Amino acid sequence: MSTEFTGIQSTIRPISDLSALSGTQKADGGETGGVFADIFQTAIDNVRSTDKEMVEAQYLLATGQLDNPAEATIAATKATAAVELLIQLRNKALDAYGELNRISL
Repeated sequence: MSTEFTGIQSTIRPISDLSALSGTQKADGGETGGVFADIFQTAIDNVRSTDKEMVEAQYLLATGQLDNPAEATIAATKATAAVELLIQLRNKALDAYGELNRISL
């Protein structure tokens, strides 16, 4: 952990860019793995980044380097919300998969 960290960088990133729904090419010219894969990867990355922010905020709070203790609470709430969102995405995907398996052809 860096002791020169001056504050929590809090940004909320969208789960998916809507332009990804319109084509199969990424901006760099590579093929996409699919819209669902992109959404899940973004959600996983969001969980990792918010967890990292929470750990940094807790460290800074514990060492007395955090000026505003509310930032630690905000970081923890963001991390919890990111995990809950990922869980809900997983549950909805599993429900959809189950529905597709029940369709008889």
